[in-house]
Amino acid sequence: MKRLAILLPLLVASLSPRAESLREFLAHEEFEAAVHLPGEARRGKEIYTYCVACHGPEGWGTVDGSYPQIAGQLPSVIIKQLADIRAGNRDNPLMRAFTSRRILSGPQEIADVAAYISALRMTPYNARGPQELAPWGAEIYRRECAECHGEQGEGDSEEHVPALAGQHYPYLVRQFEEIRAGRRRNADRKMVRQIQRFSREEVLAVMAYCASLRPPPERLAPAGWTNPDFPSRRLP
Repeated sequence: MKRLAILLPLLVASLSPRAESLREFLAHEEFEAAVHLPGEARRGKEIYTYCVACHGPEGWGTVDGSYPQIAGQLPSVIIKQLADIRAGNRDNPLMRAFTSRRILSGPQEIADVAAYISALRMTPYNARGPQELAPWGAEIYRRECAECHGEQGEGDSEEHVPALAGQHYPYLVRQFEEIRAGRRRNADRKMVRQIQRFSREEVLAVMAYCASLRPPPERLAPAGWTNPDFPSRRLP
């Protein structure tokens, strides 16, 4: 059974056009299994050891946008992205290795690491875009994005829509363009259609506004805070 679980995503990737629906099915099944489990942050901390090298001990990623801030993200969003990557429904070769069944053996481990990551406090010093564009971006955001992502960029746990507030500006821009170009297979189809009409300037403005949105104060780390769970694992 374990052998089948390991080989199945590889088999799916080589199938006909039906592969897409099969990838979606596999991802959905694992998401549904994990999202209803009580995640245990204590066990999630042990799994997060594998994540530190890229996402950092605090889960703050990198300001150049190479890695996102995942601290404080909604658990259902984390679970969905992990399930999608594992099923091949989101292409991310680097993450694929770290979501293998050797590290995440099943839905419980996914729920555990999601619980740990979502409880981490966020950096107040995320990379922000050109602030002169933010007022224009706010107008577009309220008209086009707030219905799903929330008035304050808080996301939607029930619909597993990601929180955007406090995310790094370069990462937001890069992911927006990946979604618009159809390279994010697991993106919401309605959103993909909706954002086709955005100009590059509008994209930069909206993302500048999103990056400027502040999470609730209790979700932010105080100045100088470091994660005591990983005292010797600091990003350069």
